[in-house]
Amino acid sequence: MIKITELSARIAGRLLIDHATIALPSGTKAGLVGRNGAGKSTLFRILTGDLAAETGSFSMPKNARIGQVAQEAPGTDETLVEIVLAADKERTALLAEAETATDPHRIAEIQIRLADIDAYSAEARAASILAGLGFDEEAQQRPVKSFSGGWRMRVALASVLFAEPDLLLLDEPTNYLDLEGTLWLEEYIKRYPHTVIIISHDRDLLNSAVNSIIHLHQQKLTFYRGTYDSFERQKAEADELQTKAKVKNEAARKHLQSFIDRFKAKATKAKQAQSRVKALERMGTVAAVVHDHVQGFKFPDPKREAASPIIAIENGSVGYTPGKPILKNLNLRIDTDDRIALLGSNGNGKSTFAKLISGRLKSETGSLTVAPNLKIGFFAQHQLDDLIPDQSAVEHVRKRMVGEPEAKVRARTAQMGLPTVKMDTPAKDLSGGEKARLLMGLAAFDAPNLLILDEPTNHLDMDSRRALIEALNDYTGAVILIAHDRHLIEATVDRLWVVNNGSVNVFEGDMDEYRDLVVGSSKKGKKARQAEAAALAATAAAAAAAAEAAKPVEARPRTNPAVLKKKVEDLQGLIAKIERLIQGIDTELGDTTIYSKNPTRAAELTKARANAAQKLADTEEEWLMLSGELEEAAS
Repeated sequence: MIKITELSARIAGRLLIDHATIALPSGTKAGLVGRNGAGKSTLFRILTGDLAAETGSFSMPKNARIGQVAQEAPGTDETLVEIVLAADKERTALLAEAETATDPHRIAEIQIRLADIDAYSAEARAASILAGLGFDEEAQQRPVKSFSGGWRMRVALASVLFAEPDLLLLDEPTNYLDLEGTLWLEEYIKRYPHTVIIISHDRDLLNSAVNSIIHLHQQKLTFYRGTYDSFERQKAEADELQTKAKVKNEAARKHLQSFIDRFKAKATKAKQAQSRVKALERMGTVAAVVHDHVQGFKFPDPKREAASPIIAIENGSVGYTPGKPILKNLNLRIDTDDRIALLGSNGNGKSTFAKLISGRLKSETGSLTVAPNLKIGFFAQHQLDDLIPDQSAVEHVRKRMVGEPEAKVRARTAQMGLPTVKMDTPAKDLSGGEKARLLMGLAAFDAPNLLILDEPTNHLDMDSRRALIEALNDYTGAVILIAHDRHLIEATVDRLWVVNNGSVNVFEGDMDEYRDLVVGSSKKGKKARQAEAAALAATAAAAAAAAEAAKPVEARPRTNPAVLKKKVEDLQGLIAKIERLIQGIDTELGDTTIYSKNPTRAAELTKARANAAQKLADTEEEWLMLSGELEEAAS
């Protein structure tokens, strides 16, 4: 049980959390939601001990471990696997001690503990997590310093998942994942054996991976059971009831006050009037429901419709080095009303393709035809760094509206969804969401025929994402969308293109079918998993038989040579079976591609091998003991 009691927190004099109380049962998977700036990350800092609370307390079971992704993995020469394995401090310490320990009892304790924590399957488990987050077998053996910041954040995420803390805190974990990594993380969190709290604005993640919602609103924490959609329904119903209660409360108070006003001066009614005053004081008031205002988005419609297709590619290829294309065999067309999502793991070429159709990269081969006077708007997250830090939003817009009156400049800035109080704030002091709004507004400034958005939601809260969906659906031009937010994709696009294997191809299914393809829940995938489960069941059964047979023999007539001889022969046969079992596992693990192609199977086989090896040692010890007894009985 995790308990937060009467907790208050203040940052720079601003009260963010005010005497909040909440309790979470062990094993809860909770989404922590609230508007940007409400104090969600501040709450995490209190839970980890990085920030002291103003009042109140936080408690959890003794010796429970808390883990979070604090920062990206360090840029060292260590490989990804080494970094992830080092996250399990206990395993690392035990393995180091095992190298130097000399006391037989301590050596036995170390080996037992290593077996208890599945230390010998650790490499396979680490490889499984890294593969799920997009690192193939070759990448896992590369030094961390060879990866960019976004990929290092994935390594840091892999490390905390591998360490498996009792309380796992994840703050916007999908911001540096692609859609495929996000889908994998959803499945992983569902199976996670301990408590998880996730700060996220990804509706599908909060609908798929969690079983409860913690709402931070008006400085209070409220617990709701169920998914995010369930939370929204419960919150709306509670708001409606509160609004009705306020109306009734105000009517009752008005009635009492009317009586008091009429009779307080009359001696015959003074006593009754005084009792009404006390009743009015006891009644109190019901707070009004406060609805936060969310600034909308506005993408101006194209002033002139371009002729379809607006872009056509035949036998095209594109890359950054001549003769080494990233994408080839491109045969695609984009029409005036297309809404297309580009799917595929990071590194497969989605951004490269976006740069090709936006004119930022030239086609190496084939032909790329663009409609006359086609205007293209392009937004990408990395452009946040292109804003001039000391210039305000108004100054950025003014450069696009030279000679226009100040009122028009400010009106256009307002259309980007920036509040009036932030229009004159230097870009460096804007929040991530405010910078994203400004950049999207600048990308769509000239009323493009085609709007390309590369991960537009990373810094947007749930309500802003809803506003973005509405704006995209109102926009009449074509849209190319790259996003890890499945809800955004499903709500705004009608075509799916998959970027993989060095090309771009139309995907005929919907997002549910694509999700099944990614997480392996297609019919073919189910059959494969059923076969694997059967094989593992057989492995487990053999190991269990070994365990049972290896148990010390109690109350048997050890002086009877015939009985001892039969038992020794049985154990010899069992030893041969276990050795064949281990040989079969070693053969399968000998194919090193299993760690990248099927890391879950690799982890399970590695664990099964460790168990079988232990059972073999136990059985051989029993065989030696009984063989000695047989020799004594025969002499």
